[in-house]
Amino acid sequence: MHRLHALYVLDERAQSLVYGPAQRAAIAEMVDGLAEPLTAEQLAAEPELLAEAEILLSGWGAPLMDAAFLRRAPRLAAVFYGAGAVRGFATDALFDRGVRLSSANAANAIPVAELTVAFVVLSLKRVWSLLGGALGPGDPRRHDVLGAYQEVVGLLGLGAIGRLVADRLRTIDVTVLAYDPYCADAEAAALGVDLVSLDELFARSAVVSVHAPLYDQTRGIVTGPLVHSMRTGATLVNTARGGLVRHDELAEALASRPDLQAVLDVTDPEPMPPHHALRGLGNVVVTPHVAGSLGPECRRLGDTVVGELRRYLAGEPLAHEVDPATLAIAAEP
Repeated sequence: MHRLHALYVLDERAQSLVYGPAQRAAIAEMVDGLAEPLTAEQLAAEPELLAEAEILLSGWGAPLMDAAFLRRAPRLAAVFYGAGAVRGFATDALFDRGVRLSSANAANAIPVAELTVAFVVLSLKRVWSLLGGALGPGDPRRHDVLGAYQEVVGLLGLGAIGRLVADRLRTIDVTVLAYDPYCADAEAAALGVDLVSLDELFARSAVVSVHAPLYDQTRGIVTGPLVHSMRTGATLVNTARGGLVRHDELAEALASRPDLQAVLDVTDPEPMPPHHALRGLGNVVVTPHVAGSLGPECRRLGDTVVGELRRYLAGEPLAHEVDPATLAIAAEP
């Protein structure tokens, strides 16, 4: 039986993070030709290595797969991407050639959803403003928190991560609203979510959590006026992309509304400039883009690739195949 020829091509650090010993061993049992993993730069210096490749196993740092790349890979039939967003390397030429592409985006969404829900609960309890122990356990001001009971949480976007967050929020007693122009009412209802306008999302929610993909139409979608319209004591959480938020306007809104809170795992640019106005505000928490897969969590991405490769070789439908029709509204890397 013919065993397909495969190559690993991804960033040097991602090579060991995504494809650990167990993942590498499982893949080696299924395909041939596996040399040591290459970076995109190393592959560019030795393009002849692509000539026999039928499968690429990749991740962060994937090479641009345009027409020129594909001419050097005449036998390439499938790409398995052990990371999330594919817009940084996938081109029309890849799909026009009929190359199948699978992404571990659904696996990468899991830790983002987990941290987001933690941020939502901490925000509802107003933990950020209580850090440091300035209030004692008998201080009646502790009861100024909103709490989760019958509160409203708004999700800006119902993609893979937004849907996971909505599902996890079922475990606490909150109403979930969402703004997503691409989600049908029936889909939202199945998630237990009420679709509303963007203005209503911000006006009604105690916490607004951002999960929209970043592309031209969504860049800067979170404006200063939207933030300023939020309820007393409300929180904005962003674990998606920094470019979705207009940070200068956010700083102005938060400075004039000290009752509001922002929790930003992503900024634009990253890291946030040290002298940006947001840095000096007491109602802003910034974390260094830790929501996505980190450390051992990255092995989940490799396991997803292993499962997809096994399905591909068995002639079974792929669970995480990328639909080229969705790329126009897919997240930027």
